[in-house]
Amino acid sequence: MQEKVKGNVKDSIFCNLFRIKKYLLQLYQALHPEDAGMTEAGLENVTINHVFTNGIYNDLCFTAGGRLILMLEAQSTWSVNVIIRMFIYLAQTYHEYFKGNSTNLYGSKKAVMPEPELYVVYTGDRKKRQEYISLSEEYFGGKNTNIELKAKVIYGSKGNDILEQYIKFTKVYNGQVKEHGRTKKAVIETIRICKNENLLKEYLESREKEVIGIMMALFDQEEVFDTYVKSEVKEAEKRTRKETAIETAVKFLKAGKCSVDEIRDIIPELKDDDITEIEKEFMQQV
Repeated sequence: MQEKVKGNVKDSIFCNLFRIKKYLLQLYQALHPEDAGMTEAGLENVTINHVFTNGIYNDLCFTAGGRLILMLEAQSTWSVNVIIRMFIYLAQTYHEYFKGNSTNLYGSKKAVMPEPELYVVYTGDRKKRQEYISLSEEYFGGKNTNIELKAKVIYGSKGNDILEQYIKFTKVYNGQVKEHGRTKKAVIETIRICKNENLLKEYLESREKEVIGIMMALFDQEEVFDTYVKSEVKEAEKRTRKETAIETAVKFLKAGKCSVDEIRDIIPELKDDDITEIEKEFMQQV
């Protein structure tokens, strides 16, 4: 039996990796190879935790000079709603930025505002690969509205910069989960393969135990979420069946096909509280 490790770490490899300044700098250099003068000291992580994820962080925001760079990882499931998440996240990040810099937005002096750069990192497989995702295109039919937001979508290519390595790492990870399930073997094999293929090798070698803990905690979180979703679906189905039964009972009563007392025999799944509700609803419609 494969070992399944429980944990309370609510993080992701995405944020854990780029929380480290040397890798954050490599990420910035992958986005802006023309800016050779940027240093680790010029970068500041301003990621807002606990905002738009299911307990697992996959959002990254940092400043670099006059830029505010926001990256959201879409993972394997594509949803255009990511641009709405980004819109809200960006507004909140600017709010925190101005507050942290004691900027008086009500004064006459023009505020200093870093230029936003928005990216969606998509690590799944998708035939349609749009270069950008736009708020107006997705939700307002391309109209020139009073608000607009556009983000570049990064899918991964044949390069080998830090971001490309991360995307390839996720694909190895997904393949191992398909083969071994949500087990420690899948995690160990992912790390082994990636080190052999020189994907995030330095990071994985220096933080292997931490990475294993994060990935196993991710499995735990996914299982909890899956259980929650299945439970909600089941409850919704129960509510639907109950509502249908109540509607049917009221129709029978209105048509004079049975009495309230006979409902129990006709629709046995209804409980006493349901019968009382049906009687009240029927009396209101009479």
